[in-house]
Formats: sequence, structure tokens, C-alpha cells
Amino acid sequence: MKPTDYFDQFCTRYQAYKNGNWCYEDGCIYRGLELLYQATGEQRWLDHILRLIDPQVSPDGSLAGYTQEEFNIDNVLPGRALIFLDRQTGDPRYMAAARRLIAQLDAHPRIPAGNYWHKKRYPSQVWLDGLYMGLPFQVEYALRSGETPRIADALQQLATALALTQVGNGLYVHGYDDSRAEKWADQLTGKSPAVWSRAIGWLIMALVDILAVLPADQATATLRKQTRAVLLALAERQQQSGLWPQVLDAPDLAGNYDETSASAMFAYALLRAERLDLTSPEEASKIRASGQKAAEALIDTRLVEENGETRLVGICQVAGLGPFNGRYRDGSPAYYLVEEVVADDAKGVGPFMMAYAEATLAIRAKAA
Repeated sequence: MKPTDYFDQFCTRYQAYKNGNWCYEDGCIYRGLELLYQATGEQRWLDHILRLIDPQVSPDGSLAGYTQEEFNIDNVLPGRALIFLDRQTGDPRYMAAARRLIAQLDAHPRIPAGNYWHKKRYPSQVWLDGLYMGLPFQVEYALRSGETPRIADALQQLATALALTQVGNGLYVHGYDDSRAEKWADQLTGKSPAVWSRAIGWLIMALVDILAVLPADQATATLRKQTRAVLLALAERQQQSGLWPQVLDAPDLAGNYDETSASAMFAYALLRAERLDLTSPEEASKIRASGQKAAEALIDTRLVEENGETRLVGICQVAGLGPFNGRYRDGSPAYYLVEEVVADDAKGVGPFMMAYAEATLAIRAKAA
């Protein structure tokens, strides 16, 4: 089955991830559909977004199941679709809803260095996931509204988060606890123990998406160098399969496996980076080849027919840090290997859509 046929069928049968409540998982699908629409111009992708998101957005801009006081940075991610739909339709409810999310960020608790807490229930913690959940929306909202100081704040948060989580060679650990209160946090550095691939996936997608909409000037110069380093590290660590392991910095760890969602995120970022002029021609060729190999591997090995339907398999359903559902996630390399692996999860399908959209654009550019 062609990936586009799979995406169409997936969206047709897709049910809102959290019983219709506003959530980041749906936001992954919205972003994938947005990029498919931009890459192909096909109305069906826009129709899918509108059908899925419209029940969640009321005429006054209120969002289904959304409560600002939870201060959950995850809930900001689908706001990017609101800005996109405002441009496409002019319907005022979308920006009214976006203003609710920016109001959350205005009140969101921060660590002393300025970064948003991941969630109210994860106090003083910065996770790489949260950089993608909140900061691209903040930048895009600033560009749409003209509130440019928000851009400088987002860039500063990125710089600080990278400094707090770096382990060298273009790699970063999953999280940082400013309070050092969590058992997973190193008492000297506050860092979590392992380099989880999907955390790096959230990070690199945040970096390329923000750099794609900002000028290459002094304000973004350091960030561009850091993004280049991550991209090159990913190209170096790609497996023979074309994919990447769940625990990125321990490929030989017993039980480690090629994980689909992170591999799709990496494929997307590697392919999109070609349009950002971040590297030398030789490095650009290496990065492009890595992204293409990953996209092809996802299509060839991760789209599998199950019970008469095509599924995207090999997706880590969820992983995090600290207490959750009655157990403690210690952030060790071994921890990331015990979480359930599922098919057709939005955190894998959305980035796969994004990667395919970028691959489509690359093919068209080459043919032009």
C-alpha cells in the first residue's frame, strides 16, 4: 500500500486520542496533515484536519477538555494547527483558541533560568519533549501576532535547555530537574540518565521547525550550529536497517530495538534540514542520504498488514520520567526498553506523515 493511501485510511478511522479532549497526540496528526497538504496541495488532507479538530474548538475559542491551570506544556502543541487554520480559513475562533494557549504560556511556571516546567505535576522539570510542545507554537504565534519578544524568549529557552541536558557529540538526555528532588535526577547536574531517541526526536523537530521560520542571523547562529551537530550525530548513529534504536546512545544494550516514532522524527528533520542551509555541501549530502534511507526503511519495513488493514508498527507507546500510573520511571536505559510497543500510535504516524511530506518535496525539487 502507498503511504498516502495508508494515511488516508488511518485518518478516516482515527478517533480522537483522549476521548475528544484537546491533546498533543492529536496535534501530531494535525501537524502531519498540515505538511501533507502543503507538500501536495491535495484537499483531502485539509479536510481531515477540519473534520478532526472542529469538534474540539468552540465558537468562542474554548477547547474541549482543556484547563489552563493544569499548566501542561503538551497541550500547547496542537495550537500550531490553529494558526495554520486561521491562515487557511479566516475563521476567528482559531486565533481565539490560540490566544487561550498563549495565555497559558504567559502564566506557565518556570525554573529560575527561564524555562517552562514540563507540567504542573512535574515541578521544576524541563523535558526535551516540552521544547517541541511549546516553543514552535510560541514562535509561530509571535510571527502571526507581531509580538516579537516572544521569539527571543523561545530562543533563550532553547539555548538554556540544551546547556542543561547536553552530554556531548550532539546528544542530550531526556530531562533535567532543577530541584534535584526526583530519584532519576543526578544530584550534581540534575540530568536524567539516558538518551532516549524520541526525546531527541522532539528536540530536533523543534530545532528545524523554528529555524525554518526565522532568519539566519546572529540571533539564531548558535542554534544553527547546535542543530547541525545533532543532525550529524543522527546520521552517524543510523543503523544498517535505516532506523535508530530506542536508547540512542546504547545501540548494543540487550533488548534495544529499532523504534519507529523516533526514526520518523529523525527522517523528517534530516530531510527538512536540507532547505535550511546549515551545513557544507558534503555534510548536506550525508544528511540528505540519511533522511532518504530512513524514509525508505519506514515505508518498506514498518507498514505491515494486520487483519486486513495496514498498520504502522514498532512504536513505543509512551515513556517519561518519575511517577506515573502507580510506578516510578527511573529514566535508566533499561527503563526505556520495558514500555509497550504498539501500532498506529499518533506519535509515530504524525511524524511519518511529516517525513513523507518532506520526501515528496525533495523529489519535486530534484525533478524541477
